[in-house]
Amino acid sequence: MTAGPAFAADDFALDGKLRLDDLVNRGALEELCKSFLSLFGVPVRIYSADGTLLADASIEQDICAYVNTLLKGRAACGVTVSGAKSAGPGPTGDVLHPCFTGAAYRIIALEYDKRRIGRFVIGPFLPLGVNEPPESLLKIDPALDPERARALLPKMPRAKPETITRMANHLKAALDLILFSGHRALVTSHMHLASVKESFRELEEKNKRLQEAYDRLKELDRLKSNFLATVSHELRTPLTSIIGYSEMLKEGIAGPLAGEQVEFVQTIHEKGGQLLSLIMSLLDLSKLESGTMVVRKKQTQISSVLAEVVSTLTPTAGKKGVRLSADAPAELPELRADPDRLRQVFLNLAENAIKFTPQGGSVTMRAREVCSEPEGDITSGFALLAPAQAELEVRVIDTGVGIAPAERAKVFDAFYQIDSSSTREYGGTGLGLSIVKRLLDAHSGRVRIEDNEPQGTQFVITLPLSPPTPATQSRTA
Repeated sequence: MTAGPAFAADDFALDGKLRLDDLVNRGALEELCKSFLSLFGVPVRIYSADGTLLADASIEQDICAYVNTLLKGRAACGVTVSGAKSAGPGPTGDVLHPCFTGAAYRIIALEYDKRRIGRFVIGPFLPLGVNEPPESLLKIDPALDPERARALLPKMPRAKPETITRMANHLKAALDLILFSGHRALVTSHMHLASVKESFRELEEKNKRLQEAYDRLKELDRLKSNFLATVSHELRTPLTSIIGYSEMLKEGIAGPLAGEQVEFVQTIHEKGGQLLSLIMSLLDLSKLESGTMVVRKKQTQISSVLAEVVSTLTPTAGKKGVRLSADAPAELPELRADPDRLRQVFLNLAENAIKFTPQGGSVTMRAREVCSEPEGDITSGFALLAPAQAELEVRVIDTGVGIAPAERAKVFDAFYQIDSSSTREYGGTGLGLSIVKRLLDAHSGRVRIEDNEPQGTQFVITLPLSPPTPATQSRTA
C-alpha cells in the first residue's frame, strides 16, 4: 500500500504514534463506507487499532433477519458477529472469518507508513460455491424452516474471492488518499503547534530576562536614591556651617575685611547657597521617589502663594533685567493643598523661566478658574451626564528661548538637560521640573507645555479645586 512520502516511525509531531481517528474524520469514513456499500452491495465496517468502531455501512440480510427471530439462531448470530469484530487480520493482514450460514467475512489490515493503524471488515457475503444452506445453518435451531432458509440465503450478495480482493484494494486506495491528506494536515498542525510553543517559550524566557533586568534596575534605582539621600544629608550639615561662618565673616563679626576679602567671602556665601539648594533638591527628589515626602494639605489661597514667589524672586529677576509679575485675583476659590510644596512648584517654574528669558523679557504667572471636560467618550450617556469638574489653572508664561516640541516630554525626567554639552550656556542640574511634576502628582494635578507666540514657553498647571464649604456657599450666595 503506497502512501506518498514516508514519515519516520518516531515522527516527532505524532510522538511516534499514528492513530486512525487522528488522521481522518469519522464523518468522512462513514461517507466512504456508504459509497462502498452503494457501489458493491457488500457491507463494510472500519475499526481503529484498539478495536473502536469508526464507521459502519451495513444492511441486515434477509437470512440474518430470519435467523435472529429464532432463540438459538439469535445467540449464534451474536457469537459470529462478535468474533468477526474482535478477530485480527493475522500476520498476512487478510483473514477469512466464516459464518454458520455459509457466508463469510474478510478481515483486512489497514496499514499506513508500514504501520497497522486499524482494520476493515467486508461482509457478510456469500461465496460462489455455496448454493444450499449448510448443515451448520439447518441445525442451528429446531424451529428453523429449511425451505425458507433455502429461499432467503441466495438473496445474500455473492462474490468471488478475487472480487472481494479487488473491492478491498479499491477501499484501501481510497483510504490511502484520505489518510495521506489527513496525515499531512495533522503533521502541519503539530508543527505549527510546536512552532507556537517554541515561540511562547522564547517569549517567556525574554519576559523572564526583562523582569530580572527590571528588578535589577529597580534595585539600582533604590540604591541610587538611598545614596543621594545619604550623601545629601551628610553634605548639608558641614555646608550649613560653611554658609553660617561665611555670613559671619561677611558681617565683620570676626573683624574687618579688606576689599578683596569681602569679595571672596561673598563668593563663598553665594556658592554655598547654590550648593545647599542643589542638595535640598536631591533630598526632595529622593523623598518623592521613595514616597516618604509628607504633603500636608490645607485650604490654600493661590494668590498668596504666587505673591510670595514674586516677592522671593524679584531681586533675581531685577538683577537679570526681567519683569516678573503675578495675576491672581483674590476672589479665586481656595484649593486643598500644601502651600509650602506649591510654593516650591512655582518657585522652580518661575526661576527656570527667568533663567531662560533674556534681558528685557518678562515672566508672568496667571491664575484662573476653569472647568474640565468629563473624561471618556463624549457621545456616551455617562459622559454627558457627568458634571464638569472645577479646577484651578496657573500659567507660567515667559518670553524666553522656548522648548522644542520633541523635548517637551523629556524635560520632566530627572537630570535631563536639553543642552547637555560641556559648553552649555545655562546652568542647572535638571531636577527642578522633575520635582515639579512629582509634587503636582502628589496634589492630583497636571502640567503641560504650550508655545508662547511669538516666542517663549507656557507651563500650564491644573489643580483640582476642593468642594466649597457651607460657609463659602453662604458667602457667595
